[in-house]
Amino acid sequence: MTMFEDVMPRPARLPIRRAIGLALLLALLVFAFQPLVVGGTDPLKQNLRYALQGPTADSWFGYDHLGRSMAARLAAALRLSLGLAMLSVVTAMIPGVLLGVAAAWRGGFVDRMIGSVSEAFLALPGLLLVLMLTAIVPDNAAMLYIGISLVLWVEYFRMTRAMSRPLLASPAVQASKLLGFGPWYILRRHIWPEVAPMLLTIGAYGAASAVMAIAALGFVSVGVRPPTPELGSMMIELLPYYEEAPHGLLQPILIIFMMVLSLQLIAGKARA
Repeated sequence: MTMFEDVMPRPARLPIRRAIGLALLLALLVFAFQPLVVGGTDPLKQNLRYALQGPTADSWFGYDHLGRSMAARLAAALRLSLGLAMLSVVTAMIPGVLLGVAAAWRGGFVDRMIGSVSEAFLALPGLLLVLMLTAIVPDNAAMLYIGISLVLWVEYFRMTRAMSRPLLASPAVQASKLLGFGPWYILRRHIWPEVAPMLLTIGAYGAASAVMAIAALGFVSVGVRPPTPELGSMMIELLPYYEEAPHGLLQPILIIFMMVLSLQLIAGKARA
């Protein structure tokens, strides 16, 4: 090894666990959106001649109890779950981060007021809040998305506030204030680089929680309802036929498992 190799910085290496999680998530996304790109079977099209038929050369995933293509329904359900989860995470992240920085920056009454609102949301179980909203407006994916977002924003707020307090008191931020730089510059230059890695971890965990919540609500027939393809509702529809067609019941379970596993691997911290 030469002297130059000793001083040259090594490129950042992606942890193996995170790389596996990203590859698994990419494979799920390809499966979910491939029918939209190359065309595929209508997930609502029924053909009772194929009811509960197992995987074949023409249909690798078989058919459900109404003769609908399991591949088409799984892809549509995967798009729905991932879309709602990612949208909920982004919607919760933006106000959570901004309110966390505002509470840490202003302190005093502003901090206490926003903190009290977040504690009020924490006092109410998250799944119960989502159930309340979906009961008010049933069979509406928008209510499901709003409910999950209202549950997730608190974690972004609390973590951002905790990390921003020491950063705002640091000499670098104080120097920027003395030089006349505004809040947006300080947020972009000093706070965001330190907070962003934490947001990736919380976002991945939040997306996994959202996927599980959507499936759990669909399993109890709350939120998105048939005939719209949704993983939880697909499980409850196929549960009576588990002896005749166990492949039909196992497929949505495996899709949920793979989604949650990929997001957990992305969020988890790998050892060096």
